[in-house]
Amino acid sequence: MRLWLFIGFFGQALFSTRFLIQYIVSEIRKKPVIPAGFWYFSLGGSTCLLSYAIYREDPVFIFGHAVGLFVYARNLMLMYRSSKMSKIAS
Repeated sequence: MRLWLFIGFFGQALFSTRFLIQYIVSEIRKKPVIPAGFWYFSLGGSTCLLSYAIYREDPVFIFGHAVGLFVYARNLMLMYRSSKMSKIAS
């Protein structure tokens, strides 16, 4: 049981940290930015929280984080593809 609590709290910490990362990068650049780190922390946090939700058998929580995983992974794929294409164009 303690392991699952750790997984749940760790996932929540990762998931919350993504906003801190976004805030810091936006402040540095002086404009709203969503950096790759935001999506990596979203993916990691959501994976931990989905695992915890499955353990708790919470269908609302499971659905929310399962759908989110696809969004976060897709955004990372689009960012990777975009940076790869801009290198080719240069």
